[in-house]
Amino acid sequence: MLDRKVAPPVQPLARVTLPAADVFSLPNGARLHTLRNDAQPVVRLQVVCKAGKWYEPSTGVSLLTARMLLEGTRTRTARQIADEVAFYGASLECEQGFDRATLTLYCLTRHLPKLLPLVVDIVTEPTFPEPEFALLKARTIQNVRVERQKPSYLAAEQFSQNLFGAASPYGSKFDEDAFQTVTTAQVRQFHQQAYVLSQSEIFLCGDVTDEHNKLIAQLFGSITPAGSSILYTPTIVSSDLPNRDYVSVKGSLQSSLRIGRLWPALTHPQAHNLQVLVKVLGGYFGSRLMRNIREDKGFTYGIYSSVGPREHATSFVIGSDVNAANADAAIQEVYRELERLQNERIPTDELQTVKNYMTGKFANELSTVFEQCDKYKIQVLHDLPQSYYSEFVERVQSVQAETLLTLAQEYLAPNCMIEVVAGPK
Repeated sequence: MLDRKVAPPVQPLARVTLPAADVFSLPNGARLHTLRNDAQPVVRLQVVCKAGKWYEPSTGVSLLTARMLLEGTRTRTARQIADEVAFYGASLECEQGFDRATLTLYCLTRHLPKLLPLVVDIVTEPTFPEPEFALLKARTIQNVRVERQKPSYLAAEQFSQNLFGAASPYGSKFDEDAFQTVTTAQVRQFHQQAYVLSQSEIFLCGDVTDEHNKLIAQLFGSITPAGSSILYTPTIVSSDLPNRDYVSVKGSLQSSLRIGRLWPALTHPQAHNLQVLVKVLGGYFGSRLMRNIREDKGFTYGIYSSVGPREHATSFVIGSDVNAANADAAIQEVYRELERLQNERIPTDELQTVKNYMTGKFANELSTVFEQCDKYKIQVLHDLPQSYYSEFVERVQSVQAETLLTLAQEYLAPNCMIEVVAGPK
């Protein structure tokens, strides 16, 4: 008879290998990365350009450029674009990030040849109509005003500025006055310099055929830049702002906490081991921060620690929202957990639980070809070795408590942390 009080046995996960991608150099210099899986008749196409916040010459230009791409081209209005996408039951959007901008198309395999000319048109021939541009700026400003009433937004914003520096694209705050002055001429110039197909990375995954690859090479590979593609390239400058900061939020009942520091990049030799350390601290529901600050003290509904890798800098952050009266006590407990990791070896059973969680979650994140392509894309954009993910399970399962103790002493010292609290006076 099944004893439900006894957990089922956990089988160790063997080596996990990402499917190999076919990489084609297109005639104009762009690269096409293809991952094939015909389980479902669906494909995803992503055109990734160096058009994120890192490269913008002034506040908001990269955001406005990305969001305006679908507002009309020389041959199609915004309505015609939307109607064509809807007619084929597809999905099309452009997202701007800190480093890159990504135009993403989902569609049935049989419709891809019909939609590819639309994608090329959107990337290469946007018109940035003035009425839609003005509306987008107004909506964006209103959304930021709403967000800035939330302690969590203000804490994250100030933390980024204090961590990366106000002059860095990673740390600069949204400047409403500067954003308001952005013109369509600036957006057109940024588009011409940043959305250069010859320098893009194109990722195609799903039920892909050789004909699809040939068609993309023909449509995308024949387009060469019309002008200069020189972009503004800043650097990360150490911030002179205080390590302890407070943002006043009038009338708030809660305080939002952010504690962290700059962190080694994904290319660091200890990157996998450092991920284990972060998971033990606050990377899953049974983590030390959750057990202490949520389950034992009852200060919060949730608290986390995570690593945010970007192409030019990586951050480590602990975040939580707590009752304002408990903010100081919660911060003290966070530092107590950091010191525990620096002074005590992680028990064998706790470490094994985290290893099992990480490897199981990693395998689950590879269950679809789209997720596999997401991992592969990180590998390409961060210039990681081909063995990065194939070594992940092995490195995680083999890490020892002594190694994590040494890493905690090097990277989790409380006096190296930047702390920001946003809450009532």
